[in-house]
Amino acid sequence: MTEPVLSIKDLSVSLPAGADRRNAVSRVNLDINPGEILCIVGESGSGKSVTAQAVMGLLPKKQLLPTGEIRLEGEELLSAGQTRLQALRGSRMAMIFQEPMTALNPVMTVGKQIAEVFEMHTKLSPADRAVRARKLMESVHLPEPERMLHAYPHQLSGGQRQRIMIAMALALDPVLLVADEPTTALDVTTQAQILKLIRELQRQHGTAVMFITHDFGVVAEIADRVAVMKSGEIVETGTMADVLTKPQHPYTKMLIAAVPSVVPKHRDVVVSSEVVLSTDHLTKIYAGGGFFQKQRPVRAVSDVALTVRRGETLGIVGESGSGKSTVARCIARLIDPSEGSVKLIGEEIATLSASALRPYRRRIQIVFQDPYRSLNPRRTIGKSLIEGARNFGVSDKEAWSRAHELLRLVGIDPSAVDRYPHQFSGGQRQRICIARALIVEPEVLIADEAVSALDVSVQAQVLRLLDDIRQRFNLAMLFITHDLRVAAQICDRVAVMHRGVIVEMDSAQRIFTDPQHAYTRALFDAAPGRGFTFGTAA
Repeated sequence: MTEPVLSIKDLSVSLPAGADRRNAVSRVNLDINPGEILCIVGESGSGKSVTAQAVMGLLPKKQLLPTGEIRLEGEELLSAGQTRLQALRGSRMAMIFQEPMTALNPVMTVGKQIAEVFEMHTKLSPADRAVRARKLMESVHLPEPERMLHAYPHQLSGGQRQRIMIAMALALDPVLLVADEPTTALDVTTQAQILKLIRELQRQHGTAVMFITHDFGVVAEIADRVAVMKSGEIVETGTMADVLTKPQHPYTKMLIAAVPSVVPKHRDVVVSSEVVLSTDHLTKIYAGGGFFQKQRPVRAVSDVALTVRRGETLGIVGESGSGKSTVARCIARLIDPSEGSVKLIGEEIATLSASALRPYRRRIQIVFQDPYRSLNPRRTIGKSLIEGARNFGVSDKEAWSRAHELLRLVGIDPSAVDRYPHQFSGGQRQRICIARALIVEPEVLIADEAVSALDVSVQAQVLRLLDDIRQRFNLAMLFITHDLRVAAQICDRVAVMHRGVIVEMDSAQRIFTDPQHAYTRALFDAAPGRGFTFGTAA
């Protein structure tokens, strides 16, 4: 019988005193065999990433204390010193992190960062290191590898940066690859490319892979076996097919039921004939030039025409860089359109000056992707909530009354008004941002990737909340997303954007059942786990 590459026995990781629970990880037992991909799946706080960090020896000292056994090819890691762990990292085990922009050095070219792996672990000459770096770039299918060697991280796309991280991780043919949410921030087509690449390289090298994710679509696409974690414990393990089609534990069943289906949800929506928001020939061009080089102007959005009626949700879907968020920001006048019209109930706002625009600000509100960055960390949520209302002439008494009422509406205890953003979970923070947007009684609500960073169960809750709010306040809602499953559940109509242009727009039912444009069909083909029918809890 083949010995496992990684063997974890009774792993527990204790938390500091005063935490919500005693252990971040409790008595975890796992084996990963050569050439096998084990997906560890669960919500935020379930212990997935702590388990991965324990394997790599990256837990913060004196804060998270591991006990038990972790063996890599029979060698005990928990008792290994830092010098030995540093020697093993890269050579025998490697890690791909969730956000490559924070994992890569911003002041070093990516070529030098790949070559640095060889410098630390081999005696290759600088010339040989550069050759190996270029070959690695070719192996992860990066375009123009010779040019890429001299590029800095900020000059690459998210998918290209993640490919650089994969190249660095596989530079020395490690026996174990730990991938911690490596595709969470990527759009569906880039995600599909990265998953295919990891599977391809894993098969070529026979590498054992521990893949951390909260996305069951990714699990369906890449896993051989699955371990489900909840509150630091593994509650279910099995083959990918068994866990997805015959889940045993109630928590696993809940997670799978919360994954939105790609089949459009039947929606009993009463849509008014009144057009609340419309654009015509909306265009945004970013001028070229810069400190270091002359660049051509970039046409980020071109000739976008859309309408949203009262009570309706219009979704805009597409890859990163397709122009979705630029359209949203032009409509909200967070950036100025270069050309075209934006009308709010028939009134032109695209060309208004800052002072003339101010009364309209209240009527269009936006909920962003990252609620932690949207909220002032130094202000209580109560003060953040009332700020907008007070800016538009609402008295303190009325503003606080609205704040308490809206917190109750979004499922937050009003007594929490004196707490700060860091004292809430990600889903709770997003609910607070929704309440903040509603406190000024807008007519248009823009949700810009508002659920993409959330776990599936929390995502389902926030989607239900947004839909309830649309109905309760009879809002016109513009919903920006790269997740087709989410769009299928909440949108009445869908506009598909590609390279700044709307290539297709129709009812969600028609778009999802009979896509006409080749790009739309490519998006559906790239959606992970499309062969599985997930729940429709959203």
